[in-house]
Amino acid sequence: MLDIAQAVLQHGEGYNKKITDAYQEVVSDLYDGFLSAADRKGIKSPDLEVVAPLVKWGDPESGPYTWPVDATKSLGVMTAIVSLPAANAQRGIFAWAALGHEAAGHDILHADKGLQDELGRCIRNELKNADVNVMLPNYWAARIDETASDVLGILNMGPAAGISLVGYFRALNAACGKEAALRNVGPRDDPHPADILRGYLAASAVRLLDFGKASVWAEAIEGEVEKDLEEIKLDSNHVVISADDAKRSADVVASCLVKMKARSLDGHALGEIQNWNDKDEQIVRDIRASLRVSDPLPELYGAETYAAHVVAAAIVEALQGSTPLPVLFERMISTLKIMHDKNPSWGPLYVRHPGNVRPLRAYCS
Repeated sequence: MLDIAQAVLQHGEGYNKKITDAYQEVVSDLYDGFLSAADRKGIKSPDLEVVAPLVKWGDPESGPYTWPVDATKSLGVMTAIVSLPAANAQRGIFAWAALGHEAAGHDILHADKGLQDELGRCIRNELKNADVNVMLPNYWAARIDETASDVLGILNMGPAAGISLVGYFRALNAACGKEAALRNVGPRDDPHPADILRGYLAASAVRLLDFGKASVWAEAIEGEVEKDLEEIKLDSNHVVISADDAKRSADVVASCLVKMKARSLDGHALGEIQNWNDKDEQIVRDIRASLRVSDPLPELYGAETYAAHVVAAAIVEALQGSTPLPVLFERMISTLKIMHDKNPSWGPLYVRHPGNVRPLRAYCS
């Protein structure tokens, strides 16, 4: 209830307006990418979704999180709430990639009844038939919400979301006074898979994307993960998992999440609704060029350019290390703000999903 109230009050009072509008644009775009009529051709409307999540700036110790619609509906609010730490209004480009996990992950999974259960069963069954450690089927399936959210974020934001996951977890661990490395231990009471497994899963998911250099990106992500590899220990009994088992299981999990045709999606797979292709890569390259210079930003962007492209471009450009991060962050925010102001969802006509907007051509004979 407090998060709902804060979200409403922050918007109503115009708190940090430019950056909040940019943040809202990313979240609404990610949500629209899976739930608009254009993307769900031949698929029923979601069971619980009403409008895109409302965003707020929240507790830094809680990190990025969301209250999905199946939680907020108990208070009569038919939309999700997404929270980012307030510090990310000024810095932390990798943290913005986590919005894919929250808005295109948790909030999408909870919008279709039965979807999580179907995905979890697929993972458990496929891993039982795979040549991996016997504890991995239940370990992965029990963490389906977090696991699927990682993959959904990658489907919507591309390989940038995968490499950001590695960098962000390293930073979080360093901020907690630990080594700036992926955790190799996965406690039983943690709903998230161990960091190292999530890194392997990111590489496996990127490998399944529909663009030409998917395998190159996947190898780069896996190479970063391997730098932090030690002895993988899972559950309270500290069961040791080999790196080969970890990677094979991640491949199986990614395949289930991207390719499984779900009854709750009318026989379609998540990878059919949203994916990342060569056109997306070209858009990211074009946006990167505008982020690294001081020229005025364009007021209009192509019809197929979305907020996810802007965040992905900022991440890839940041990894290049040639553009000062404060400059890059400011131009990312300014670009997203321009897109927000042109988005019909936030105009006087109010359009629930911009992806539903289509031209209607009429003529007189």
